[in-house]
Amino acid sequence: MSSYYKHHVFFCLNQRDDGKACCADHNAKAMQEYAKKRCKELGIAGAEGRVRINKAGCLNRCELGPVLVVYPEAVWYTFVDEQDIDEIIDSHLIHGKPVERLMVDR
Repeated sequence: MSSYYKHHVFFCLNQRDDGKACCADHNAKAMQEYAKKRCKELGIAGAEGRVRINKAGCLNRCELGPVLVVYPEAVWYTFVDEQDIDEIIDSHLIHGKPVERLMVDR
């Protein structure tokens, strides 16, 4: 069985109220919005066989955050800024080569 999307990307946007680390404290929402906009600009966003950028609730890895995960490969990333997001989009989503320096699990 193949994936509907070539790549399905989930950004953790969780906000914790108990003071524990969370992705929302690290600009995750702005980076998710940027990734979505950038994929549209590049013409890779959309329906079947393309890239889908989604928001997610807690992915239970906030201590490593901010985090995103790319399926179907199940590659987990952390990121700091738009340059990191651009690198993930270009290297992984367009060229199929995961960005090792940003991977959470290696």
